[in-house]
Amino acid sequence: METIVFACLLVILTTTSLVKAKYYSNSHTIDVPTTIKETHLHFFLHDTISGDNPTAVLVAKPNNTVVQEGNPIPFGAVYVFDDPLTEGPDPNSTVIGNARGLYASISRGSDLTILFNGDLEFTSGEFNGSSISVATRDPLVLLKEMAIVGGRGKFRMAKGFIFNTLSFLNVTTGDAILEWNVTVFHQ
Repeated sequence: METIVFACLLVILTTTSLVKAKYYSNSHTIDVPTTIKETHLHFFLHDTISGDNPTAVLVAKPNNTVVQEGNPIPFGAVYVFDDPLTEGPDPNSTVIGNARGLYASISRGSDLTILFNGDLEFTSGEFNGSSISVATRDPLVLLKEMAIVGGRGKFRMAKGFIFNTLSFLNVTTGDAILEWNVTVFHQ
């Protein structure tokens, strides 16, 4: 009998808590650092789709979609990337880190747009072991602005923006070198 009463009480309590459940809690003010650092970075990203040693590879595409030279990123194509970040535009310049993540072609029209989701990790210098997280809509134009949504290490709690300029593009293969001018606010 005690087991039945306990089971009934458990069902009533569980049902009651489900009805009153909410997906958020009340907002409250917290103490934050009084100073926020602003850091400016400048580097180049080398995205190579072609050749024997690509830094970005196709991992998914819609059925009946052709991915080929001259059309490397048709609507629905998804790539993962592990691109080097360098001090200069020359592929042989000093490597300062890597960009890892994925991008997907999200436009069916003539306005080529990708969704860029990546982590820019620095592997040398003052920011060695720190990274910036970027998640943004990325129209494929010569100059674009991208959103910094987080970071780790010295870039913990990062926010900011990136002005990204196309430095080189092979329109046949899709290989590109991008110049990144970064403004990041962090703790």
